[in-house]
Amino acid sequence: MADAVIVGEGAQRRLPRDFFARPVLEVAPELLGCLVSHAGVTVRLTEVEAYAGMVDPGSHAYRGPTARTRVMFGPAGFLYVYFTYGNHWCVNLVCGHEGTAEAVLLRGAEVVAGCELAQERRGKARERDWCRGPGRLGQALALGRDQTGRDFCRPAIGDPVDFVVGSPAEPVDPGLVRTGPRVGISGPGGDAATYPWRYWLDGEPTVSPYRPGVARKRRRG
Repeated sequence: MADAVIVGEGAQRRLPRDFFARPVLEVAPELLGCLVSHAGVTVRLTEVEAYAGMVDPGSHAYRGPTARTRVMFGPAGFLYVYFTYGNHWCVNLVCGHEGTAEAVLLRGAEVVAGCELAQERRGKARERDWCRGPGRLGQALALGRDQTGRDFCRPAIGDPVDFVVGSPAEPVDPGLVRTGPRVGISGPGGDAATYPWRYWLDGEPTVSPYRPGVARKRRRG
């Protein structure tokens, strides 16, 4: 049986490894509405993106394992946390079967518990912007390098600060789920027709705005 975790005023069940050990395009939309807790803050997911490893040109794992992406090639149920833009930590949930390097990026969420902590960590940001974007979400949940490689399908051993992905407090209306191109991905991985792998809940103010990717120009000399 999955472990019970306290979220807000009720108890939620930790999602089991079998939930994540499926193709990423099945897992990603089903994470919408799920509750994620870490370091005193709980959020309700409103936006995610799917990445399919070595068959996906938008994935960090597209060209094979590296020291940074090795955790993605392991079994489902582990965290892949990476640093970007010089000051943001973004969190991914590893999915699929071992060797596929599939993962779901957590892009946007609503804070439902631990609001004072979230506000403290996010400074003067408006409430809707506390977790509106993957870097902001990572900051509100106090995630960083130390959490990459953590097994979130079982309680943390020897660490009082756990990372929990729990079932939704309320069922999500399938009619509210939207799909589209991933944010900030250039090149083939940003093709909206081939990779409409961003999922979000329509009408949620915590969903981040769409921005197309911009290819970087190589410097001469």
